[in-house]
Amino acid sequence: MRNITLSAEETLIEQARLVARAQHKTLNAAFREWLEQYAAQAGGGAAVDALMRRMRHVRSSGPYTREEMNER
Repeated sequence: MRNITLSAEETLIEQARLVARAQHKTLNAAFREWLEQYAAQAGGGAAVDALMRRMRHVRSSGPYTREEMNER
């Protein structure tokens, strides 16, 4: 695991510590969770692109009328 140094307003850091404490975790643990979620967002686009490549053989026979789209 690597260490990083961040800069933020002192009051903001204290507020974040209070929130983390209320959630029974350290500010460091809360930051790690946030960092994982933030990094996962980057992979979302790649997943969609991969799905679209896998589904490129699917062809729609549309355009559909409103009645056709609402048929059950």
